Amino acid sequence: MLNKFKQALSKASQLFSRTKGASTNEIEDILLRADVGIKYTDEILQRIGEDGVDLVEVLKRELVNLLSIDVPKIDVEKPVIIMVSGVNGSGKTTTVAKLANLYQRSERVILACADTYRDAASEQLEIWARRANVEIVTSQKGQDAAAVVFDTISRAQAKSIDRVLVDTAGRLHTRADLMAELRKIRKVITKFRPEGPDLNILTIDANLGQNSIQQACIFTEEIGINGLILTKFDGTSKGGAIIPICNELDLPVLYLGIGEGIDDIVEFDPTAFVEALFE
Repeated sequence: MLNKFKQALSKASQLFSRTKGASTNEIEDILLRADVGIKYTDEILQRIGEDGVDLVEVLKRELVNLLSIDVPKIDVEKPVIIMVSGVNGSGKTTTVAKLANLYQRSERVILACADTYRDAASEQLEIWARRANVEIVTSQKGQDAAAVVFDTISRAQAKSIDRVLVDTAGRLHTRADLMAELRKIRKVITKFRPEGPDLNILTIDANLGQNSIQQACIFTEEIGINGLILTKFDGTSKGGAIIPICNELDLPVLYLGIGEGIDDIVEFDPTAFVEALFE
C-alpha cells in the first residue's frame, strides 16, 4: 500500500521534486503549477524568505502546517454514523465501499443505500457490500432516502453494529431540491445524534483542483460537512490544491482515494503526504 500511495502521488511529486536546489522564483512557479494558489503560495514564500535556511525543508514544514487541521473526535455510543455526500462523478459510492472495507477489518459495518435517484444504485452498492463482506439496507428508486437511513441506524442499534455508512445520491450543489433532501437525511440522523452525523464527509474529485472549493462551500453551509475525502488522487498533478481546499473551508482531509480497487484508500497524514510529494 505504501508503494501504491507513492505511485498515486507520482504526478504531483514530479513537480515538487524539482524544488531541490531551486530558487525562490522557481519554487513559486512550482507551487502555482501544482495549484496551491496565489494566496497560499505567497504565504509560503514569505515564510521561506524569513527563515533563510534550507528552502526545501522550510517548504516541507510550511506545507505540513497548512495541512494539519484538527480531525473530528468521535467519542460516542455506537454505532458511529458516517454520511457521505458529493457531486455526480466524484467517486462517492466507490469511496463508501472502500471505507466499509477498511472499517470491517476491525468492526461490524452496515451500509445505507440512500441513493434513491439513480437507476440500479442499490444494486451497485449491494455488489460492493458483498465484496467488503458488510451488511446493507437496500432501497428502491423513488423511495424516501431519509426513511432508508432511519431504518439502517435503527437496525445497527438493534444488532450492536459499530458503524453506519450512508451513501447519498450524487447531486449538483446548485440543485436546491436535491440539497433539501440532504438536509432531510441529516435531520433524520439528528434523531439519533443531536449534532448530526459523527462524520459528515464530502468527496471531492482531486482532478478539479481549486474549482471544487465553491461546491464544497455550499455543501458545508447546507449540511455541516466536517471532513473531506479527495478521490482519484492517482490521476492528478494538482496535488497542491489540497492546501487551498482544506484551508479555505477549514476542514481536514480524512482520506485519499488512490485507485479504483476496494483497498485503494489511505488515511491522510500530513507529514507522510508531504514527504511523499518530495520523493
